[in-house]
Amino acid sequence: MNKLKRFFTLLCAAAMGFTCLLSFAACADQSDKQVLRVYNWEDYIDPDIITAFEEEYDCTVEYSTFGTNENMYNELKINQGGYDLVCPSDYMIMKMIAEDMCEPFSQEFRTNGVYSQYVSPYIRNLFEENGWTDYAVGYMWGTMGFMYNPENVDAEDVKDWKVLENEKYHKKSTLKNSVRDTYFYALACVYQDELQALASQLEDASITKAEYTAELKEIMNRTDQDSVDKAREYLREIKKSVYGFEVDSGKNDMVTGKIDLNFCWSGDAAYGIWEADDENGFTLAYSVPELVSNVWFDGWVIPKGGNRSLAEKFLNFISLPENAMLNMDYIGYTSVIAGEEIYSDYVEGGYAVEEEGEELQALLDAGEAMEYDVSYFFKEEGDSTEYTFYAYTEDMQGMLLAQYPTEEIVQRCVIMQYFDEAGNNRINMMWEDVKGAAVPLGAVIFIGVIVLALLGVFLISNYGYEWFKPRPKKGYYKVEK
Repeated sequence: MNKLKRFFTLLCAAAMGFTCLLSFAACADQSDKQVLRVYNWEDYIDPDIITAFEEEYDCTVEYSTFGTNENMYNELKINQGGYDLVCPSDYMIMKMIAEDMCEPFSQEFRTNGVYSQYVSPYIRNLFEENGWTDYAVGYMWGTMGFMYNPENVDAEDVKDWKVLENEKYHKKSTLKNSVRDTYFYALACVYQDELQALASQLEDASITKAEYTAELKEIMNRTDQDSVDKAREYLREIKKSVYGFEVDSGKNDMVTGKIDLNFCWSGDAAYGIWEADDENGFTLAYSVPELVSNVWFDGWVIPKGGNRSLAEKFLNFISLPENAMLNMDYIGYTSVIAGEEIYSDYVEGGYAVEEEGEELQALLDAGEAMEYDVSYFFKEEGDSTEYTFYAYTEDMQGMLLAQYPTEEIVQRCVIMQYFDEAGNNRINMMWEDVKGAAVPLGAVIFIGVIVLALLGVFLISNYGYEWFKPRPKKGYYKVEK
């Protein structure tokens, strides 16, 4: 009996040992998988694309998110080597490249990768002009302007950056709770006369297009003390007219009708326009003011020490046109990926009018449809494809404009540059001053009364009422009764 018991004991031990070996083998298989550590903005990729990539390349993606460029930068400084791929905005890309924080992409990826095959020629040229090509690839891009409710806001008014001064929109508009974006807005307002003169010079050919672009870039990236002071005073005043400062809530406030004007990124405008029509059945529109605007980019970089091989595979995967379209549908922003497939399926397929012949002509005559040209974004040199189609005028003031601005618009847009430390400090101090809330006089009086009352309670509890009795005059003494 003891022998039989010992046999079963040994058998159980062997079974447990075999199970452990299987577990270790499974762990070993799991550890053999490559891991890609991605650091991106919140809600800025379709999760299904990540899952599909993991299945395609038999790897694991550790996905983390951040809320601001500055938070991302600080995290990279603290956790060096902690990520393989991150997605900063244009000015932060410049900063990271300048500080030698990025790994260069391989020659094979830059010349033969999927991204290089499908990236928009407009985006490729901008990256080359700014010296980003070796260290960064584009992801999403767009403009800044105003999303507005055309029922309550005149379309002519939103062609002007100073629209928020208009009493008609008092407390019905918002600005970005973002120092760089709102500083850009302030510069556009305080230097409006200079910008208008510059546009006139371009129109009468007294300056070249290159000179115009260089001057525009200089004006909208000024960080000298005089410019910062002018921006401070303007923002202090305009703050009294707006509903508030926001980052993410503005688009939802537009959809619910809480506000009528929202200074926003074009991707948020696209989201708001779609949601308003889909949920509430009313129309919102988007406008880029006439004199200048910001063209912005978010792009991917590989931090020093990152897994370049797997990161490049991921970037090629999300650059496939079918994945780029899925991503745009999910997050609402516009991909830098172009190609005939995206044009035919996503742009022309989504926005071109269905009418032809006499019916199309009737729409054109009535101003309900117009020709829309996006060749600058899609057309490669030597490409014979036509990238012009007829779109409904309503779309040209809404989703289409937010997703694919016209060439005329992007020609008057500039990229916000990375500011040096002194400029950053001036702007940040200005922003703290603007955002600091002034305390109303009534509140000051109320607080003063509360402080006095608390002081009285303290004195009575520690010294009794004797403290409040009058003291004898100087030279006299008190006689107790």
